Amino acid sequence: MTRYSRIIGTGSFLPSRRVTNAQIVAQLANLGIESSEPWIVERTGIGARHFVEDGVFSSDLAFEASKKALSAAGIGAEEIDLIIVATSTPDMVFPSTACILQGKLQGMNEASKAIAGAPAFDIQAVCSGFIYALSVADALICAGRANKALVVGAEVFSRLLDFNDRTTSVLFGDGAGAVVLEASQSPGILATDIHSDGKYTDILCVPGHVSGGQILGDPLLKMNGQAVFKLAVSLLEQTALTSMKKAGLESKDIDWLVPHQANIRIIQSTAKKMGLPMEKVILTVQDHGNTSAASIPLALDHGVRSGQIKKGQNLLLEGVGGGFTWGSAVITY
Repeated sequence: MTRYSRIIGTGSFLPSRRVTNAQIVAQLANLGIESSEPWIVERTGIGARHFVEDGVFSSDLAFEASKKALSAAGIGAEEIDLIIVATSTPDMVFPSTACILQGKLQGMNEASKAIAGAPAFDIQAVCSGFIYALSVADALICAGRANKALVVGAEVFSRLLDFNDRTTSVLFGDGAGAVVLEASQSPGILATDIHSDGKYTDILCVPGHVSGGQILGDPLLKMNGQAVFKLAVSLLEQTALTSMKKAGLESKDIDWLVPHQANIRIIQSTAKKMGLPMEKVILTVQDHGNTSAASIPLALDHGVRSGQIKKGQNLLLEGVGGGFTWGSAVITY
């Protein structure tokens, strides 16, 4: 009997500290950098983003999103036998944020302690991380190595931003999104497609590292916006077509595009290339900016809870990130 995986619950979480464009513009002005709210909206589509407070980490956001996903799935944490967290902003160098999340889930109640022993690990593919994590979880479930998986994207990108750079400081925010996957006899995740090309490492990176108790290099985000945009639109089309071909579907069969919420222009360009009207695109970038690995599950959860995404509909998920990485997934919700 063929074994599949299906999404049975979604959840998301944004920190309470909401930072508007007006606040960002004022902060830049204090640094002697000119910007404006219309400039930000026109080029990015972003109206606000959420930043964590001191002492709050990716695992904290992941925990809140995971609780909501577990509740939506109608299961307890003790039933999870695989945890994968996609993040570029881990709590520590090690252990993994997934292990830290596992420990927090054990504290929910006595039964949740049964989650101890389940494999838990991080995936680092930046903004493509959730697609990578979903692909790995799907493969493990289909191979019979797991029955119920918790897949999370969680980021605190606010701590990587250079607020002297108006082209990147306005783009990113913090947040988390989570899904619960379950083994199924009927198809859910129809196809996934993931890629990377290391020759583009310098167009989107944080070129710093820890050595001897000190940060060496530059620990702040660097991006060549024009290069990223050009590459992103081309690669997103390619991977979307590949996933749809694997799934045996065409653009007309897709009910919703759930893209990485990086930039409204990238989203619009990709939808146009795919022949999908914007009315079929789940958009949340205006509310939380680019939350990297968290943005796809955040948008997915929004689509589900708003009633836009309904059972039985076909979804196309896609993202690109530093590395350069890219990928997509076609699922029946």
